[in-house]
Amino acid sequence: MPDRAPQPVDRLLPTDEARDLLTLVRDIAQREVAPRAAEEEEAGRFPRELFTLLSESGLLGLPYDSEYGGGDQPYEVYLQVLEELARARLTVALGVSVHTLATYPLAAFGTKEQHAEHLPAMLGGGLLGGYCLSEPSSGSDAASLRTRAVRDGDDWVIDGTKAWITHGGVADFYTVMARTGGEGARGISAFLVPGDAAGIGAAAPEKKMGMKGSPTAQVHFDGVRVPDARRIGEEGQGFAIALSALDGGRLGIAACAVGVAQAALDEAVGYATERRQFGRPIADFQGLRFMLADMATQIEAGRALYLAAARLRDAGRPFGRQAAMAKLHCTDTAMRVTTDAVQILGGYGYTADFPAERYMREAKVLQIVEGTNQIQRMVIARHLAGPETR
Repeated sequence: MPDRAPQPVDRLLPTDEARDLLTLVRDIAQREVAPRAAEEEEAGRFPRELFTLLSESGLLGLPYDSEYGGGDQPYEVYLQVLEELARARLTVALGVSVHTLATYPLAAFGTKEQHAEHLPAMLGGGLLGGYCLSEPSSGSDAASLRTRAVRDGDDWVIDGTKAWITHGGVADFYTVMARTGGEGARGISAFLVPGDAAGIGAAAPEKKMGMKGSPTAQVHFDGVRVPDARRIGEEGQGFAIALSALDGGRLGIAACAVGVAQAALDEAVGYATERRQFGRPIADFQGLRFMLADMATQIEAGRALYLAAARLRDAGRPFGRQAAMAKLHCTDTAMRVTTDAVQILGGYGYTADFPAERYMREAKVLQIVEGTNQIQRMVIARHLAGPETR
């Protein structure tokens, strides 16, 4: 497989510190992440040591408060870091995004005492998080979850099964949504559960078409005892916390999607300018040139959309509609662009000797995670026309 160093994306960054940060991330991505990506994905190997490196480099807590070990970076910058990591290997970028998602409930809704006790290790202490909302029978209909937490003195006892959990079985902590009251959204609370708590077990990782290096597994809670001091927010506030976290998480997925699409475009351009047919590079043929132009335009549009949503978030303004739009557009773009990259490479694009086929397989999951793209359309439509009538 040809070894082509990707050209830096032309970025408009808010500070010199942010520019230095992106330079560091590109260096780590090209030196430590990309060279092992194809081999480790094929082997299904989870690169835990890379997350240790990212934690030591201050990259697992970028959008959080420096008082507790975070990076004090705006979402506008954090998402561009994710994009660069995804360009090198989606497993790593998605892992950072999920860790950030799992950290958000405590960072945003926890008490000062909880912040002081838990955030330093979560942000820069080498820990890796998982986010437990979905269940075998409740995915898009997350408010129907059945995992239950029952009060027992100063503790809660959690029983149930969570499904499709990124880092399931390897996470150091899980942010868990469990039912503490009646049916529906208002009966759900949030808990910070240690990954090694007694009664936690994980099933074998799912066998997936892509993202093989990222473990996705069911996590079982069998009488897991958690102190009330690890409850996040008020009783019954858990579903609202979960939805608030998902707005930011959708932007993380959008940025990851743009990174994968950019990697596919890089590969397609490199191949098209080197591959010769009929006596000239295939990049000379207008049909193919137009494909490349469309791919690049879609990527730039996706990048602009996720950054616009991030700037609203950074300004403290509502951004849920824009986050859904960014997730929808960017992940659909990644699917189109990676498919076109395979087509441009022709037969070679269908082989594992080139990364285009891996990008296409990985892009598909981004249309599903953190709310399917059909759910994103529902969210956008509700902002435009109000809730559906029953």
